[in-house]
Amino acid sequence: MCGRTPLFWAAENGHAEVVRALLERSDVNSGNVDEYGRTALCVAAWGGHEAIVKLLLDREEVNPDSRDNNGQTPLLCAAWGGHGAIVALLLDLEEVNPDPRDYYGQTPLWYASNCGHAWIVKQLLNRKEVNPNTGFLGRKPLLCAAERGHEGIVKLLLDREDVNPNSRDNYGRTPLLCAAERGHEGIVKQLLNRKDVNPDSKDSDHRTPLWWAAKRGHEGIVRLLLNRKDVSPDSKDRLDRTPLWCAAKRGFEEIAKLLLDRKEVNPRLTDIRCRTPLRCATESGHEGIVKLLQSRGYAESDEEADNYYRCLGSLFDQSSWEDSDDG
Repeated sequence: MCGRTPLFWAAENGHAEVVRALLERSDVNSGNVDEYGRTALCVAAWGGHEAIVKLLLDREEVNPDSRDNNGQTPLLCAAWGGHGAIVALLLDLEEVNPDPRDYYGQTPLWYASNCGHAWIVKQLLNRKEVNPNTGFLGRKPLLCAAERGHEGIVKLLLDREDVNPNSRDNYGRTPLLCAAERGHEGIVKQLLNRKDVNPDSKDSDHRTPLWWAAKRGHEGIVRLLLNRKDVSPDSKDRLDRTPLWCAAKRGFEEIAKLLLDRKEVNPRLTDIRCRTPLRCATESGHEGIVKLLQSRGYAESDEEADNYYRCLGSLFDQSSWEDSDDG
């Protein structure tokens, strides 16, 4: 290690002619690394400086597959930065591993999928050595692409027989659940068109795709999910909150209407604080939902009000307010 040299700075900042001039000197080592283990090739690949990458790859002392202190290679840096031409250059080299994992367990395919670089994803998936099912904390490329809204990449990955469309991360979330939470309707449609996708999967807090769509106000996705017979419209999370509860709390009137049109939805179900959807809408000032519930013949009875206040006192006594996240 020699720290950051003039060659390093020129490569990082994209000064190709300066790099060329420095490489003509016999006393310049193009394979040196800085304090983070990065080579001139690594920073040039990260910055998308294709001409400099070509110059450096012509040098015998340059390792095209070197790793920095985070385990990241030039290929991984180029894939992360979205520099497809540099990815192609590096993949053409036998010395370059097309599927390296950094010290976080993430690969070039993972970064390209997460960042939306479809051309790079295509290049990497064309390599037999690339495993499309690796990722940090169980977050595989498909889940990342679904969560970020990268429809083209989701399609590329779903076309692979070795990609499980129901894979879960360490929090129990599936690609469908992530897409529903973020409001990516096109991706939700793609996934629901698959017979092997579970439309009612639950994360570690028992929240379903419908629950998340209702909470976030994604009406189109709520409609898609309610059209499925295998989706429970009244499922509870670990705090006993239903999709209707979430819609009432947040003031999403159209979603509340859609849910109330389902016979299976019970508007009297309470969360662990004994709050009904009507009480949540009332407390939050959502007049439209209050009127909607009342028009459906639902009003809080004296017994329900008494239960609420008894529950409230019990929660204070147990000091358990922190367990009741309104989210």
